[in-house]
Amino acid sequence: MNEQTFADEPHTVRITADGHTATVVLDGADMSRALAGYTLEHRVGQPPLLVLYPSPRHSAAFDGLAHVAVAETTDPGPAVAEFLRHINPTALDQAALQRNDLDGSPNELTKAMLAQLIDWAEGRT
Repeated sequence: MNEQTFADEPHTVRITADGHTATVVLDGADMSRALAGYTLEHRVGQPPLLVLYPSPRHSAAFDGLAHVAVAETTDPGPAVAEFLRHINPTALDQAALQRNDLDGSPNELTKAMLAQLIDWAEGRT
């Protein structure tokens, strides 16, 4: 399936940076408050590539055409925290104690709990 993205056609981009802050305007719309950051890359013979990093909270200079891509966040912390919030401690205790990989080693229960959490995170029961 060929789905069109921002990167398919160049967009008008204006970036004004002054130290720790930047204003990023894309096709006339100020995107600054919706961004956690951006990367601007330009290789000889190609139009610039602007990668936008959306901010989880909605709270240098360049002026010209650029291909634009929206990056996925790579910080797994929020997803891991959300997963752990939904873990039933009693169910985790029971599942860890019933594992067949308990070996009597130090920290075996912690190892079993971590292994069980990995199994659940990967969709195994």
